Amino acid sequence: MQNKVRPGVYINFKSRPQELGTLGERGVAAYPAALPWGEPGKVIELNAETYAEKSLELIGFKSSDARIRHISAAMSHASKVLLYRLGAANAAKAAVTEGELTATAKWGGVRGNDLKIVVQPNIDQTDSFDVLTLIDNEEVDRQTAAVVEELKPSAYIDWTGTGELTATAGAPLAGGTEGASAGADLSNAFTAFESQSFNVLGFPISDEASKKLAVAYVKRQREEEGKKIVLVLANYPEADYEGVISLRNGIVTADGLQVEPASLLWEIAAMEAAANINESLTYTVIPNAVDAYPRLSNHETISALRNGELVITAANGAAVIEQDLNTLTSFTADRAKPFSKNRVVRVLDSIANDIKRIFDQFYIGKVGNTQDGRALLKSEVAAYLNGLQGLGAVENFDSQTDLAVLKGQDAESVIIELSVQPVDSVEKIYMTVEVV
Repeated sequence: MQNKVRPGVYINFKSRPQELGTLGERGVAAYPAALPWGEPGKVIELNAETYAEKSLELIGFKSSDARIRHISAAMSHASKVLLYRLGAANAAKAAVTEGELTATAKWGGVRGNDLKIVVQPNIDQTDSFDVLTLIDNEEVDRQTAAVVEELKPSAYIDWTGTGELTATAGAPLAGGTEGASAGADLSNAFTAFESQSFNVLGFPISDEASKKLAVAYVKRQREEEGKKIVLVLANYPEADYEGVISLRNGIVTADGLQVEPASLLWEIAAMEAAANINESLTYTVIPNAVDAYPRLSNHETISALRNGELVITAANGAAVIEQDLNTLTSFTADRAKPFSKNRVVRVLDSIANDIKRIFDQFYIGKVGNTQDGRALLKSEVAAYLNGLQGLGAVENFDSQTDLAVLKGQDAESVIIELSVQPVDSVEKIYMTVEVV
């Protein structure tokens, strides 16, 4: 505004306008699962950068522990893993009492039984004690105190009691039990995930009723909430839906472990979540796998692919994803065969998610529904799609003929009409060789 009173130089700095239509983050996978440790009733977030140092505190095991190798396999691909602990609400907490001190595991579950406390005289302070917390006989917390009241809760134990501490060479906690997961537990997990942003929901639960609930949840998220997430589960091709991937078989690892589909899907879900928008997982090698388990014959493989199942195949001493496809097999005019390919779905889902994000963050309630406002939105969408075209995710896009941003029936509504051609990966080569 040129409205100053006093003489002087008035300078305003502003950024050159930048396109808002950037590609959204990929690589986030969510899983509801029974765990022996972890905070109940909330989403536990594991980040790739801090997983090695935080896994013991958050889920009760070191990242190198074989008991969570399925989670570590997922973390080797995903930038972030979201967990909801099933059965935690009614899991009993392990505890032990030594003199005036009672130590109770932070969370319920059997992992609390692996905790132990040691109370020993402090070398430098003769009236104080060192209180150690051990898990699998390895120290994870140490505090110095003279009386119980001076102890602070840790990531593993809550302390109660009053009075002086007494020495003990080692008192293991006991009484921790697993809770039973009910239908409401799964519903709570789905509700908790609704407030999170993720790409793929891995579902390592085998009963049919739960699988149906998961499919219904993902359909509602995709079609009613506008949240384009994908579900990965084992042996459920009857979903017949582009947002559901059904894993048929597992793998044999280099150390001879036979991994069932319900365990392997942790890694497959993370791979699907981390796959780039211009990437197909067809013939992608699964790390540390040397064979498929069980191996399918040629006839069984063809039958499974036609049935909309994601199949693991042995190839050159490794195990690969035969074809990156989903369960959609009932093709229609609205859902043709390209919708059965996960690379195509990734492109379409990213377009939907990113345009919604851009609109929510930068346009809704901020830009007038005028010709100029709609032209601004069109330029943002066009810039975004041109970016996808530059990545090889779509082709033949022309913003003049393939994109229109129009006023809707209501004064506040906008209609975007878009024609887009996703790029699929080369999977079949038919070659005719003429011998002369």
